[in-house]
Amino acid sequence: MTTPLAELLDGQHAADLRKAARALLRHPLLLARGRHADEFRLVRRHAPELREWFDRNTGWSLHVDAETARLRKIPGVLTDPTHPAREASRGSTPFTRRRYVLLCLALAALERGEAQIALGRLADQIVLDAADPRLAATGIEFALERRDERLDLAAVVRLLLDLGVLRRVAGEEEAYVSGAGDVLYDVERRVLAGLLASRRGPSTVHAETLDDRLAELVAETALDSDELRFRAMRRSLTRRLLDDPVVYYDDLTDAELGYLTRQRGFLTARITELTGMVAEVRAEGMAMVDPDDDLTDLRMPEQGTHGHVTLLLAEHLAGAGRPVTLDELALRVRELAAQHGSFWSKSAREPGMESELVEQAVARLSALGLASRTPDAVAARPALARYAVGETVIREPGSAPVPPQRKATS
Repeated sequence: MTTPLAELLDGQHAADLRKAARALLRHPLLLARGRHADEFRLVRRHAPELREWFDRNTGWSLHVDAETARLRKIPGVLTDPTHPAREASRGSTPFTRRRYVLLCLALAALERGEAQIALGRLADQIVLDAADPRLAATGIEFALERRDERLDLAAVVRLLLDLGVLRRVAGEEEAYVSGAGDVLYDVERRVLAGLLASRRGPSTVHAETLDDRLAELVAETALDSDELRFRAMRRSLTRRLLDDPVVYYDDLTDAELGYLTRQRGFLTARITELTGMVAEVRAEGMAMVDPDDDLTDLRMPEQGTHGHVTLLLAEHLAGAGRPVTLDELALRVRELAAQHGSFWSKSAREPGMESELVEQAVARLSALGLASRTPDAVAARPALARYAVGETVIREPGSAPVPPQRKATS
């Protein structure tokens, strides 16, 4: 039997809408030109439906014009430090505190500047702004007198190039870092204007602590009715299910847990319909699992030395049954190097590299919701149990197979 044309068109529409939504979740800023041009066109075509869905279910606003599509995402947990900005290079080094400050100063200078700017000129503007006594009082210094300062500025510029705020016209950042040349950029003002994702201007926030400032930046209207409070919880939980690898019930308030228990089917069905992600519900929490495995910035396991070390330490933590100190993990890495070092990179086998390997592994496990860290120790979280290895069972030839036993959350 032939499928009616109307059904084919409806199916194609749903598939295209899903592709557009997934593109925005992977890249909340899409440009009409460049490597994401096809995704941009898809988002622009379905902008009204996407705008309505994200606003209703997450509180995220979607702005689409002829050049950009910007999904202004607000995280479900404002204090999560496990997904930092990273240098747009093979190393993907996380931004330091100074790089974040330089990024903000660079954006401010670009906002005041012209349609083109040289890296040296941008650096001069940042040096002037960094001399503000209020910044100096926080311990931030930037005078371009050292190579590491120029490297930090180059990392900021590469991030802006990757985002599409800048477009390189001539020159290379490496030449600027070494003092052998300058770089000229076009400034994409529409992209620049769309970067800010807060609900109010940062200059209007006067709270003292960082947590309070973050809360005020994204605060919604006064929640003075049950309907508004339930809407806020629905949005917050949907944001967490979309963005966080795992949502643990212990991390929720009593009100959030009660709402999730009652509305779990509705929330997960809406997410599945739009994105194709599937709910995995366990006794300790739940996660939206992506069968296509491309809606994530971190994966587990991952190839390479660091991925191998992370997987081996995950197995160790899952079987430990207690918090493990960082020194113990470093000792475990030395033991693992003796067993598996022939498969690792040469630098990873050098003496003293254990602490760095542990730091990178713990950071990945924490970002994936598989472990929690205190200043001195690391503890497994329930989802890490799937990486535990059960006891070896030896069968005699011809005996009946033993049902597999898997350590996992219930």
